[in-house]
Amino acid sequence: MPDRDKIITAFSELGKVLRSAGNGPVASPEEKKLNQLIETVQQYNGWFTPAFVKNALNALGESLQKEKLEKWMKPYKNQLSQSGSPKTVAVIMAGNVPAVGFHDFLSVLISGHNILAKLSSDDDKLLPAIADILIKIEPLFAERIGFTGEQIKNFDAVIATGSNNTSRYFEYYFGKYPNIIRRNRNGVAVVNGSETEEELNALADDVFMYYGLGCRNVARIFVPAGYDFTMLQDVFAKRKEIIENSKYFNNYEYNKAIFLVNGTKHFDTGNLLMTEKDSFSSPVSVLHYSYYQDENAINNELMLNSNQIQCVASNMPAINNKTPLGKTQSPELWDYADGIDTIKFLLSIG
Repeated sequence: MPDRDKIITAFSELGKVLRSAGNGPVASPEEKKLNQLIETVQQYNGWFTPAFVKNALNALGESLQKEKLEKWMKPYKNQLSQSGSPKTVAVIMAGNVPAVGFHDFLSVLISGHNILAKLSSDDDKLLPAIADILIKIEPLFAERIGFTGEQIKNFDAVIATGSNNTSRYFEYYFGKYPNIIRRNRNGVAVVNGSETEEELNALADDVFMYYGLGCRNVARIFVPAGYDFTMLQDVFAKRKEIIENSKYFNNYEYNKAIFLVNGTKHFDTGNLLMTEKDSFSSPVSVLHYSYYQDENAINNELMLNSNQIQCVASNMPAINNKTPLGKTQSPELWDYADGIDTIKFLLSIG
């Protein structure tokens, strides 16, 4: 079994590189390649703007601090010491936000297994570049990391992330293997009208980051009855740069036309459309809102619909299991997607 301390040290060193990615001089050809990708990967995926790619890499770097890695692994100490021979874990990754499959990549390797990653064509350059840096730091990973664009084979377990539709295919093809199969989820936010402009600006990060394409982006906001949207609209309207992306602008124009043709009541901030709808997922450039009567009722609704919710953003003390406004795209290592403990699963197959 690989030396756990050596693995943690390697990833903490990788974290230092990612925290500085795009911010200054580089020390190796591998780091230079990653910095170049920050500026050029948008040629391959129009959603991956340099600012958002840099933000994603820096956020990953923040999570890879040695103290956080050790805190994350501490509850599994006994299981890690008893784990058997390494298995090959096939990881089918999404491509909605930059390097979105990194946590699974990290989880497989830190649990002592080998990874065979099938990358989305929308995001097939960043993670291999990150892997090259990791291998430069610790060469033992060279034989433990594989990438493929072909049909995956010769594996022992599967972690697959996709839409509700693709998850049905995943269940059919991979049902006989130990697996984690993830489906559509979205972030939500709960406000009460007492939020400061600074707090609402943080909420705007949760809404607009990565153009709203991530499963942790806020797609629906809960507001109290009689809520005054004026300050919220003003804060959202200031994010003028979001509309400069032609892909986002086309979605905004299309959805605006649909609302106007159908007579759908909505707020238009010039870069975002807000409409009242009881749905946890929303199209690009659209934010759904719903009214609530009291905090107990909203907590109950969130609990009843937890299988559709990735995270809840709020600064309200009464809201359960919340993430502070502005922090949905900076999860801790132990904030598992869909609430499924990936490390526990990986240790169960060892």
